[in-house]
Amino acid sequence: MTDTTTVIRNAAWVVAWEETTSQHVYRRDADVAFSASGILHVGERYEGRADHEIPGASLLVIPGLVNVHCHSGDEPIAKGLFEDTGTAALWGNALYEYSALVDSDADAKVACQTIMLGDLMRSGVTTLLDIASPHDKWLDLAAESGLRAYLAPGFREAEWRVVDSHRLDFEWNKAKGRERYAEALAFVDRARAHPSGRIDGVVAPSQIETCSETLIQEAVGEARQRGMRITIHAAQTMAEHEELLRRSGETAPALLERLGVLGPDLILGHSIFLDHHSWTRQRTMDDLGRLAVSGTSVAHCPVTFARSGMILESLGAYRRAGVNVGIGTDSYPFNMLEEMREAVICSRISGRSVFDLDTAGIFSAATIGGAKALGRTDIGRLAPCAKADLVLVDLAHPAMQPVHDPLRNLLHCAAERAIRDVFVDGRAVVKDRQVVHLDYTGAGRELQDAQKRAIRQAEKNDTRGRSLESLAPRSLRFAARV
Repeated sequence: MTDTTTVIRNAAWVVAWEETTSQHVYRRDADVAFSASGILHVGERYEGRADHEIPGASLLVIPGLVNVHCHSGDEPIAKGLFEDTGTAALWGNALYEYSALVDSDADAKVACQTIMLGDLMRSGVTTLLDIASPHDKWLDLAAESGLRAYLAPGFREAEWRVVDSHRLDFEWNKAKGRERYAEALAFVDRARAHPSGRIDGVVAPSQIETCSETLIQEAVGEARQRGMRITIHAAQTMAEHEELLRRSGETAPALLERLGVLGPDLILGHSIFLDHHSWTRQRTMDDLGRLAVSGTSVAHCPVTFARSGMILESLGAYRRAGVNVGIGTDSYPFNMLEEMREAVICSRISGRSVFDLDTAGIFSAATIGGAKALGRTDIGRLAPCAKADLVLVDLAHPAMQPVHDPLRNLLHCAAERAIRDVFVDGRAVVKDRQVVHLDYTGAGRELQDAQKRAIRQAEKNDTRGRSLESLAPRSLRFAARV
């Protein structure tokens, strides 16, 4: 079968990759040619064969965004529940007591994953790393979406238990954890063998505090033997930070350094509470150096933590220290462009300077930073021989007007509303703003009933027997009947 070629003719703006400086640069009135085999041309008029042409006069062409940390499992049905609550004694975090109550049942898993995949690709994501509990359709649905997917089945030996809304305990079951670990290894091997060529596995001890040191070392060894990436939640909350200090007197990076697992194949989820953070007790500056020297990457997901009043200090500082940072969405709204905007705002607030992080810096993190975290030099950039993963932005959209600097318009104003088409391996996964391969609309309809079922189960799961109205009162009270 002939590999058809598509050419975007005279694109008004193109974010191209400049190999000599290893930077993204703007090009004006350029042709972009691509096929399933990759990017063929970026620059002056393309004179090769063109099976399809797309007029580019009103388009901005950018590389596909790389999301290095998201969760498809339960997050889509948690919308509207716990945004205004948290456990005060656990630094206001809702993760342990509230979010843990919500679990999508088997019937809702596909709908949740479909919504996440659809939302991500509609915001320009072409590659994602999804950390979840496996279900029967997880692998097939990821492949069906057309996206480039790294699937990370989480496993752990301990469960969180919040006692009387003031104490975090851990219930250990190492036998069950080992069983899940074996299942995870079997799954990642199956993911890597998927015939699409777009799927891979990631070895994912779920959280640094819910896995024994022995399991972490063993899992990392298995990943490295396979040549796979590793990801683990670390330094994500103050509760975790304090627990590690209680156990070993170490911060998360220090513990992982001692275990010999830091390295360029490791992606740490969040890494907010390092030894320099103003909430911690260390008041030292060693952890950033540990991450930078080892080449360990950080997956930065500002939105979900900012909702709980937590902030990384700061993304600009991490980058200046030489730490490779990629961007993830973690949970809803699964909007990569909104995540990038929030990352800039949070970085400037925590860095106390408008100069702490600029638009070019966050765009680099969401493309090249993510690609580097995954060990890829063929995604996150528009250059010949790179994968044909690209996004077409409608410059005629009102939120993109007037156009002086289109990336600033996209990130600070328009977000996903201006994205028209998304391609992965040269094939459309979003066309005219519609998800191509998944029943996105149908999945959305399923979520309402799925959330009702999850709420009923959450009320049963709550150890204090509270109703959802008590756990998470609505934003406004209902009007009195007259």
